[in-house]
Amino acid sequence: MFKGLGGIGDMAKMMKAAQEMQEKMARLQEDLARTVVIGESGAGLVKARCTAKGEVTGLDIDPSILVPSEKEVIEDLIIAAIKDAQGKAASRGQQEMAKLTEGLGLPPDFKLPF
Repeated sequence: MFKGLGGIGDMAKMMKAAQEMQEKMARLQEDLARTVVIGESGAGLVKARCTAKGEVTGLDIDPSILVPSEKEVIEDLIIAAIKDAQGKAASRGQQEMAKLTEGLGLPPDFKLPF
């Protein structure tokens, strides 16, 4: 009688799975915004704090390097620390995303929007 309706159940399952995935992605985004990573340069003389989403939230500079004649070196160390923190943030985000998509049967290098 309802021969062609078998696909509706499958569609409902797919919609529910998509909604669950969307909820998991939202939770992951919130977790990444709260997760802090620290990048360093100059053997720890400059440290940058960053969320796992890549937002720089703080900077710690050892006072021993605050010499006016070393301005360019300090600037380079700050940039290097920020890049290190952002690199760690990106890596952390990719790891968490891989955990989330692991059971979906997607290729390992499949990119979902952040």
